[in-house]
Amino acid sequence: MKIDVNINGAPQKLAASNLFDALTELGFADAAVATALNEEFVPATQRRTCTLSNGDRLEILAPMQGG
Repeated sequence: MKIDVNINGAPQKLAASNLFDALTELGFADAAVATALNEEFVPATQRRTCTLSNGDRLEILAPMQGG
């Protein structure tokens, strides 16, 4: 069963049930990213226990380089 989530402002369907699996499904498994679920920061150490639900808003932010 897939759930409907909003990822960085775009609707998407995911098979993942937690944030860690969602990042893997989206191709961010080995990436250094910051995550927020429903406008709440989620540390990397809590991604496996952070469950996803229909209608959640997920933000995935990659660090920027330059100056």
